[in-house]
Amino acid sequence: MSHAAGVYAAQHDGDLRFDRDTEAGFWAIECHDVHKSFGPTKILDGLNVGFPDGMISVLLGPSGTGKSVLVKHLMGLMFPDQGDVIVKGRSVPKMRQSELLEMRTNFGVCFQDGALLGSMTIFDNVAFPLRQHTDLTEAEVAEVVHHRLSQVGLSAAAQRRPNELSGGMRKRAGFARALVLEPQVMLFDEPDSGLDPIRTALLCELIQEIHAEQGGAYVVITHNIAAARRIGEYLAVLWKGQTVQSGEASDMFASENLFVRQFLAGEATGPLGMD
Repeated sequence: MSHAAGVYAAQHDGDLRFDRDTEAGFWAIECHDVHKSFGPTKILDGLNVGFPDGMISVLLGPSGTGKSVLVKHLMGLMFPDQGDVIVKGRSVPKMRQSELLEMRTNFGVCFQDGALLGSMTIFDNVAFPLRQHTDLTEAEVAEVVHHRLSQVGLSAAAQRRPNELSGGMRKRAGFARALVLEPQVMLFDEPDSGLDPIRTALLCELIQEIHAEQGGAYVVITHNIAAARRIGEYLAVLWKGQTVQSGEASDMFASENLFVRQFLAGEATGPLGMD
């Protein structure tokens, strides 16, 4: 068993214990026994999961299993009712507001639709974080923006507006904007949503290329098993607010866990039903 796949130890009732006895710096993000409820509805139910630094992790699970709520916890937009979320060795719930704001500048987030500002050109959308959070001159801002747009193949679209772009182009523009502050952690919220298989493959290739150049921790939320197989180096499967299993991709796709096997194979028969 690989090191990454071995950091989880099975307990009773299929729950998992997160083992912190691993080399320093291996985990970019750690969640320990995280609970979150909204009224009587429990969303995260003692969640234990980690995402390694320097790897592309893929977060998988059925709809409504708590993936989006987890992402908000990672960025300090929500806080656990119980448990801890640690980013780069620091407890997010224990941070002061000023520390949270500083931490969030180390996150890049790509939303499903790119979340671009319709009143701005693509250039200005990508430049926005630099103008808000740095003291760069306009010439320096332009240099960074043109570099990032070139990386995602949108140099020719700099002066166009979001409504003039295809869905795939808007996603790439959102990616460029997320990269301008050189984040240590990149979060992708279903980046392949609405894309055909070819454009999904091209987007996956782009994510891999930029990660190889930039490094850092990439966390991709997706339902697309083909995309997970293509880019995922580390996989975590969630169900009902808990981690079913996580580990290196090769171990996960060979898993004997019935739920994981069913979900990653996309089969109708197994513990996961329509409820």
